[in-house]
Amino acid sequence: MNLDDFKKCPILGILRGISEKMVGPIVDLSLSAGLRAIEVTMNTPNAPSLIQKMVKAADGRLAVGAGTVLALKELQMALDAGATFIVSPILVAEIAVDCVKRRIPFFPGALTPQEIYSAWQAGATMVKVFPASQVGPSYFKDIKGPFDTIELLACGGVNASNIKDFFLNKASAVAFGNNIFKPDLLEKKDFSGIETGIRDLLAGIPWQTK
Repeated sequence: MNLDDFKKCPILGILRGISEKMVGPIVDLSLSAGLRAIEVTMNTPNAPSLIQKMVKAADGRLAVGAGTVLALKELQMALDAGATFIVSPILVAEIAVDCVKRRIPFFPGALTPQEIYSAWQAGATMVKVFPASQVGPSYFKDIKGPFDTIELLACGGVNASNIKDFFLNKASAVAFGNNIFKPDLLEKKDFSGIETGIRDLLAGIPWQTK
């Protein structure tokens, strides 16, 4: 993952429970919409194979990572498949140590001030505040008061109507999942509907609308 590129378009797509036949269309629609980073969760059946196929389909045009990484075995499987960044719902110390050692961008989940600080101290590239839906955009501004150097990624409940508020309240990035990558749309191959959803999110980035 090129972090400079990610910070220019700081939106991360989360894929969970997808099938192999969806990989190519998802890569195409994501690139067409302007998305530049996407993760496949490791609790998706055949996740390493899906990551490998997505890396090949993206051909360097899209950063592909692994999410819901909770054990060193999963970390190694993800990296072997070609994942270029790692996301976890919580801080797993040994994963943090290994990612820092290998210089792999790492986004661990946290919620409370103590958890957020601990994740940052462990070497997080950004701390994934999850579930952001439970605290709202203003929480990010509150956290950035004492922790002004910590990079925060909002995950959970981000949509086209509130994405701008997360950024204006000092979130560094946001993530989205099934609210845009809707399983029913994927099954119906309604890829245009998903692309439109991503474009609507991208339009909410404040510096994209100036």
